[in-house]
Amino acid sequence: MKLRQKVIFLAIAPLILALCAIALFVRHQAITLAQQQRATIQQAYLASKEAELEHYVALASRSVAHLVDSGKRDAATMDEAKRILASLSYGSDGYFFVYDFQGTALMHPRQPELVGRNLWELRDANGEPTIQRLIARAKAGGGLQRYMWAKPSSNKTAPKLGYVIPLPIWGWMMGTGIYLDDVDAALAKIDAQQSRNIESTMQWIAALAIISALVVALSGVALNISELRVADAKLKALAQRVVESQEEERARLSRDLHDGISQWLVSIKLQIEAGVIRLGGNAEQQQAARASFEHTAGQLNDVLGEVRRISHDLRPAILDDLGLAAALDHLAQEFTHNSAVPVHFGAQGSTDGLPDVANTVLFRIAQEALTNIERHAGARHIDITLVREGRRLTLTVADDGHGFDQERVASHPKRGIGLRNMMERMDAIGGQLRIASSPDGTSVQASIEVGP
Repeated sequence: MKLRQKVIFLAIAPLILALCAIALFVRHQAITLAQQQRATIQQAYLASKEAELEHYVALASRSVAHLVDSGKRDAATMDEAKRILASLSYGSDGYFFVYDFQGTALMHPRQPELVGRNLWELRDANGEPTIQRLIARAKAGGGLQRYMWAKPSSNKTAPKLGYVIPLPIWGWMMGTGIYLDDVDAALAKIDAQQSRNIESTMQWIAALAIISALVVALSGVALNISELRVADAKLKALAQRVVESQEEERARLSRDLHDGISQWLVSIKLQIEAGVIRLGGNAEQQQAARASFEHTAGQLNDVLGEVRRISHDLRPAILDDLGLAAALDHLAQEFTHNSAVPVHFGAQGSTDGLPDVANTVLFRIAQEALTNIERHAGARHIDITLVREGRRLTLTVADDGHGFDQERVASHPKRGIGLRNMMERMDAIGGQLRIASSPDGTSVQASIEVGP
């Protein structure tokens, strides 16, 4: 995986993880809120049903109150009370029932087959004694009681919420109830709606995650394309500068060979030919030939010196033989000798065993800095220091010249070539180049990380 692809992946992955975490948190909160809402609705619904049941029982109680309060316990009075209660109903499954305290069904309008039967031992599917619990609730003063009972409209057993009261003068339990399967169905609809809402929210978050990932990916692709174009432009410009530098170096080398060595060699050739001719003459001509050969030998020494100078400019042998510190010291001495500007060199720390590329780059930067100082600075003194601190190697070239405007020189198409060359050399090896210039002087500092 390429670096840019890794960067895009590292940008998308945290985004997806964050959105997943948000989705899980939102889902948890939505489920919790839905459960709380369901419980609230259920409680409110049941509370309304409980109040409704209590109201129904109160109405039924008042309907037979004149019979109960009469104090009569004859069969006709009781049958009249049963008739009145049997005629009361509400809804398709709302009715009243009457049992005695021994568990015998006395009145049941929707299930008349139960009338006269003793249901004291009747139990539901869970083994709970239904009639016993209802009678116990009535003897305790009356109230609400949950139980399971067959629903007349469907003939299926369903949960029921009953409300019973005692009629102690006759030994009766009177009550009614509301089936709760309708409540469960209403709550199931609420649960389904909340589930759909949660699912819709999750889908929106997933869509947002996909869109965000696509936006990041497309932005990364666009950035890569832009960077590739910029890099291609820089590479072309760099290649052009490399070609220009090569041509400049070749032109300089051509001038040095033509103006110096070539002319000297032509002169030496002519002198040798003249000397050879004089050797065939008289003693005086032979003496002149000897003097010509001695002069030619001196010129050959000059040619050898010029060859060494050119060779040193191309690649100083001392840099490979003795290392960077010795090469910089030699460079300082040569610059002092050639320009008459004193250059002081100092080294701190071990500089042995440095990589060849680091030696070459730092040496070339020192050469370029001295060349710029000689051409433009008008300095009276120059200091070159090479410091090794741990893995950090720092070269500093400082002068007391009149300085320069960095921005103006860097933007100049011709005058900024030297600075750009130094910066590009340091960028190529991952180093840092700092230039500080003022009317009091200029300091060029190049630092790189080297091995232990």
